[in-house]
Amino acid sequence: MTQTIAARLEDLGIKLPQPAAAVANYVPFVIVGSLVFVSGQLPLENGKLAVSGKLGDTVTVEDGVRAARLCALNLLAQARAAAGGDLDRVRRLVRLTAFVACTASFTDQPKVINGASDLMVQVLGEAGRHARVAVGAPSLPLDAAVEIEGIFELA
Repeated sequence: MTQTIAARLEDLGIKLPQPAAAVANYVPFVIVGSLVFVSGQLPLENGKLAVSGKLGDTVTVEDGVRAARLCALNLLAQARAAAGGDLDRVRRLVRLTAFVACTASFTDQPKVINGASDLMVQVLGEAGRHARVAVGAPSLPLDAAVEIEGIFELA
């Protein structure tokens, strides 16, 4: 029998956060057919921004990876809410679009975003393998180091 996503999270020692509420004129996710489009998630931990600043300046690659992982946890929390509380309804993660606040000379955006990609595969298994975009940005909301949006397919 295949392990449930909830069991996998427990085995990994991961407790998903409460989904963050929208802070402006948007919704946290939109469902179109079987696809869930999750709005950009910041590296929030216990409801507070955990990693701020720019990669290549005040933020290390390791801290950027941690920020991406936190964004992924928040994406999963939104996907769980969209799936009515049941992450086993997630057929697959289709795509991540990731933004890394960084200096103009920083080029390790893919390495940073692996923090999110790796977590998705750990939690969702093969269904966590996804298409991806990882780009640099001069600044992000609240001075966040990373912001990631996602598209999930539901059963």
